[in-house]
Amino acid sequence: MTTNTVCKISDDVIMLNELISGMAATTTGAVATFTGLVRGRTERNDPHETIKLEYEAYSPMAEKMMHQIADEIRNRWNEIEAITMIQRVGTLYPGDIAVVIACSASHRDTGVFDAARYGIERLKEIVPVWKKEYGPGGETWVEGEHFPPSKI
Repeated sequence: MTTNTVCKISDDVIMLNELISGMAATTTGAVATFTGLVRGRTERNDPHETIKLEYEAYSPMAEKMMHQIADEIRNRWNEIEAITMIQRVGTLYPGDIAVVIACSASHRDTGVFDAARYGIERLKEIVPVWKKEYGPGGETWVEGEHFPPSKI
């Protein structure tokens, strides 16, 4: 069984087809992904427009924490073959991919959906990534509210 793990902070555009093909082994039959996009309009809490986001991260620590999450996923879902976590940094605009969590396995019923969900929830909880939001009213650092509240 393949146990490939990729965890990185990157300023490169995330190419989903390349990411998925890089996870495929001869035994792979399922890849579940969570893809986070930059919203142009936020409706939750204080509705507002977003012109752009600037993401920053302390890459060595962020990648270390991402590997910790990958280990947690493997401990909970032992049939996961490959895990890829990529968080973009730099300036991103509405519609841009900001983060991808992908898990592969031989079948869809092996926990790949739950594993990908777990990955993004944990990333939001423990990985040191910061974002500054630019809108019509100026700029602000976004406080990391966790939705939904952690139950993992």
